[in-house]
Amino acid sequence: MIGYLSGQILSRHEDRVLVRAGGVGYEVLLPAVVMAALAARNLGDEVSLYIYHQQTERQPKPVLIGFIHEIDKEFFQHFISVEDIGPMKAVKAMTAPVSDIARAIEARDIDALARLKGIGKRTAQKIVATLEGRMGKFALKRDEPPAAAKAPAEDPAEQVLDVMVRQLGHRMADAKRLISEALKRNPAIATPEALFEEVYRGEQAAPDESGV
Repeated sequence: MIGYLSGQILSRHEDRVLVRAGGVGYEVLLPAVVMAALAARNLGDEVSLYIYHQQTERQPKPVLIGFIHEIDKEFFQHFISVEDIGPMKAVKAMTAPVSDIARAIEARDIDALARLKGIGKRTAQKIVATLEGRMGKFALKRDEPPAAAKAPAEDPAEQVLDVMVRQLGHRMADAKRLISEALKRNPAIATPEALFEEVYRGEQAAPDESGV
């Protein structure tokens, strides 16, 4: 199964690119937000994509769906867990940044979700019912380029710090402060998931104090 591709852009179409990697051309579907992020890339430029590989008995032809950041692929996998949202529908629906969609889910903003391509109010309600309370991590995502990676950590606070800086684009000092404040509010936090949610709740309660 293909999980990552790195190579040259051979051609570009409305919703996909053809990437040459290792002498083979791979057709990769891209959500609108990913295509927009690659708008400045020219044919022949290098591109690296995290890949969601879709292949089933009903759909034996492999479909590759690409994301610039691993965190966006992770969000996509949550998104398609919602009833009535398959991979192809999810690709078309991701017309807004992952962070915006995640915030709309946490805020139960049905109208905002219903404005996504192919998502009506009924499906928007299913999205909220399925994913509310699990999107804080993705709602924290920033548009700035991620910082350099560092070795994974075992401590929940270190894991969250690593993801916030490396994948979500937060500045190191800001991420440390947000985590510290979250742990002061709830010292019993024992998992990265719970800490992400507490950080998100704290940022929502004081949005103007984040310094970003």
